[in-house]
Amino acid sequence: MTLQIYNTTKRELPEKMLEKALGLVLKNEGCTVESIVGVYCGNKMMQRINREFLQHDYPTDTITFRYNKGSDIDGEFYISLDVVKENAARFTADFQHELLRVTFHSALHLIGYDDQSPDDRKLMEEKEAFYLGMFSAETS
Repeated sequence: MTLQIYNTTKRELPEKMLEKALGLVLKNEGCTVESIVGVYCGNKMMQRINREFLQHDYPTDTITFRYNKGSDIDGEFYISLDVVKENAARFTADFQHELLRVTFHSALHLIGYDDQSPDDRKLMEEKEAFYLGMFSAETS
């Protein structure tokens, strides 16, 4: 069982908080960690991954890869801290709140939730809000 977080940027990251956030979602959704790698990067790396794997030539907030099925999660996710910063400004949220939201979003993708249809997107947003509320209640 391994959960590894990598920061490829110069920005300080609250790694312990992010690990706790991922653990909260996985435990609550009845999942365990086989091997999860989380990479927090900048737009250049994110755009390259998006272009190479999804044929989209632009950066995005998160890309998630799941390598197995079942409740023992094996996968990796990439989060662009540049997009998180832009989204925080656009939604008038603070950076850490948006960072947590996108981290929860990535964890939900690893578990198997999707956001392709409007109904799926609505469920994902409800789950993100649920975990943001639960996390802030646990850490306050």
